[in-house]
Amino acid sequence: MPHKGVNGRDSNPQHLGVKAYGSQLINAGTIIVRQRGSRINAGKNVGMGKDDTLFALVDGTVQYREFRGKKIVDVEPIVQA
Repeated sequence: MPHKGVNGRDSNPQHLGVKAYGSQLINAGTIIVRQRGSRINAGKNVGMGKDDTLFALVDGTVQYREFRGKKIVDVEPIVQA
C-alpha cells in the first residue's frame, strides 16, 4: 500500500524545475523549464506551453540572461557551416 502524504491524499509529483542548464546543447521541442507561473520568461526561439512550461523551438544552446529584473531564457541556434 502506498504511503499517504500529510493531507491523506496520494497525489502524483509535479517534477518542476530547470531541465536544461546554460550553454547546454538541446534539440527543438526539448523542455527547458517546468514551472508554475512565469518565474522565467521565454526569449528568442523559446515557446511557452499553457502550463507555463518553456521549450525550445530550434536546435541550439541554452542561454540564461536577466533584463530589467526579469529572468529570460533564449536558445541560440546552431550555425551550419
